Formats: sequence, structure tokens, C-alpha cells
Amino acid sequence: MTLNQVPDHVPPEMVGDFSLFTSPGMLPTPDGDPQAATACVHAGPPIFYSPFNTRDGRGTWVITRATDQRRVLQDADTFSSHRSIFASALGENWPMIPLELDPPAHGVFRSLLNPLLSPKRVMALEPAVRERAIALIDSIAASGTSCDVMKDFAFPFAVSIFLRLLGLPDHRLHTFVGWAKDLLHGDDVKRPAAARTILAFIDELAAMRREEPVDDFMTFIVQAQVEGRRLTDEEVRGIGVLVFVAGLDTVAAAIGFDLAFLARHPEEQELLRSEPNRIVLAAEELLRAYPTVQIIRVARKDIDFEGAPIRKGDYVSCATMIANRDPTEFECPDTIDLMREDNRHAAFGYGPHRCLGSHLARRDIVIGLEEWLARLPAFRIKEGTAPITCGGHVFGIENLIVDWS
Repeated sequence: MTLNQVPDHVPPEMVGDFSLFTSPGMLPTPDGDPQAATACVHAGPPIFYSPFNTRDGRGTWVITRATDQRRVLQDADTFSSHRSIFASALGENWPMIPLELDPPAHGVFRSLLNPLLSPKRVMALEPAVRERAIALIDSIAASGTSCDVMKDFAFPFAVSIFLRLLGLPDHRLHTFVGWAKDLLHGDDVKRPAAARTILAFIDELAAMRREEPVDDFMTFIVQAQVEGRRLTDEEVRGIGVLVFVAGLDTVAAAIGFDLAFLARHPEEQELLRSEPNRIVLAAEELLRAYPTVQIIRVARKDIDFEGAPIRKGDYVSCATMIANRDPTEFECPDTIDLMREDNRHAAFGYGPHRCLGSHLARRDIVIGLEEWLARLPAFRIKEGTAPITCGGHVFGIENLIVDWS
């Protein structure tokens, strides 16, 4: 079977004309809203087959209802996480850990890593997070009346916190962000090149920490034990790559989408400025409205799922942005209501693989918004400019120029 060809077992009436990569609003678009553009699937069936819905041109089943996505993400016996998303860019097959491990191995490594990003650990990091936000925003305020949100704030803020956690130097921040951008949003030439560069960096860092341990994340990993043994080189690499890549794009993108929304809604800005205690709740609604990740599982066996004949080896997409616009889950899902209560959004996934860094991501977003609104006056998208958004495996935003003159 060639890529984009619909497998024989998929009934023609179950093939849908939708892709997170190529549908309207998904390609790089000025003033786009790719998350809102996914809501169109809710006018159709609860599950359909998209012939082109991964970076490498594969088809996937698309699960549209939040409750069905939860079923898939809870059922590791039927739906495997092992996809080699990163390794496939190198033509290799090894898992990012624990993201692409299935139980019981997943639980072993998850237990090892949980304390590193626990609520307690995040609370200890909070003064440094706030200090970094304040320093960046004060510098922006001192240098004029407009800025490029992503370059001047979102990336330097979110990524520097993450680098501190990993024990990596800030002065290479822009280099690291460039690697992540090429890996997550680059073409067929940039992506493998970035993957090789990141892999070499992780391997080199692991070797250095074995020789000269310090108090940082990579030293912890190379010295850690699971089930009475040290980690293998491939396990160290699988953890290092996941944690490095995961921290370099998603939180910055979330902050970018949030500030783009506020730039277009001065009344919401004013509400959060005058009542900053509402920011925690507002951040949850912005996570619902602007999630950035498509989660994919691989069927481990043949199954009939809500009338869909899913066969062993089929890809199954649980896109967070689709679940978060489900009208059976959220009242008025296309309305962004910053006071929405009981917000069961799927921005961090669901089930045993729920995002390991969610506590840190939440605090980064809340603190970033608190300090931005406290230190800068009312802002808007700069006249004559338009942010560029894109869909894909990880949604993104750039060229977000705001002005407060």
C-alpha cells in the first residue's frame, strides 16, 4: 500500500476529507485559528478515516468525541503508544521514554521521572520562573512600545525555565529552539538533520555527566536505576530526547496563542488586569481553546470501535484540539469563556501517558500571563502585521508582533 492510499478494510463511506496538515487553516496562515478550524469535524461522524494525517503522510482514524478519545488513551492493551516519532526521522525504531512505552514498562519509567516534575518540585522552581518572566518583560518594556512575542518573550521564558531544570546553559537557548523548530515544523530535509543534531547533543551530554556528575537532570538519568540495574544507553537517549524536545516548543506556543487571543480581546485583558485572581481559571480555558498536540496510538489488534473496523497496525488519532471542541463535552465549545468552570479539557492528554510536565507547563503559563498583564499596558496586534499560525502534529504560531503605543 502506498502512502495516502486508503486501506482495503476502510469502508469508502468512512473516509473523511479532513487533515490536521492540509485542511483549511492548517497550512501556515496569516491571522489563522487552526484550533477553531478543527471544530468542523463535529458536524460529521464520531470516527472517520483521514488518508493524510501524519507528518510522514500516513492515514489515521480520527476520534472526534472526547469520551471516545479517553477510551482509546486508557486502553493500552488495544492501542499502543510505541510509534518512534523521533527515531523515524532517522530511519530508526526506538521509543522516546516514557511517552512511547506501553505498560508495564511505562509505569516503571514514569515512577522514576514523576518526582522530577512533581507539584512540589514545580513549587520550588516558582520563584525562578517568576524572576525570569519579570526580567524579560521589564527588558521588553524598557526597549520600546512593541515586541515580537515569540522571540522576545514566549521562547526565552518557557525554554530558559526548562533548560534550568535540565542544567543546561541559557546562552545556547536560541540554538536549541532552532533545533526544535526544524524538528517539529521543518521539511523533509530539516527534520532528519535536526533529529541527528539533537541526538548527538543528548549522547554527548550523557557521556559528559557520566564522567563528571553534577546536580542536574541528565546526571540523575545516567545514575538512575530501574529494577535493580542502570539504564541502557538507548533508555538514556529515549528519556533525554523526549524531555529535551517536549520542553522546547509546546509551552512557548501555548503562551503565544494566549497572548494573541488577549491582543484581539481588550475587554478580556482588562478583566484579567483588574482581577488577576481570575488568571488561573482563564489559563485553563485558554488551554482548552488552544491546545497544540495530536496524540496518536497504533492498534495492537483488530477491533470494531464505534462501528469502525480498526485493524492491527492502523494509526488512531486523538487530537487534543478536536476533543476540546466537542459539543457533547463542553457547552458552547467554540466560545472562549475565560470564566468557564469544571473544565475537563484534554490539552495534556489523558490516561497513564498524561503529560509528565503538565504541572510546570501550567505554572509557566499562569506566571507568564500574570507578569505580562501586570507590567505592560493594553496591547494589540501591531497594525500592518499578522501572526502566522499552522496546524500539523504540533500546532504553532510565529510573527506575533504586539504594540502598546
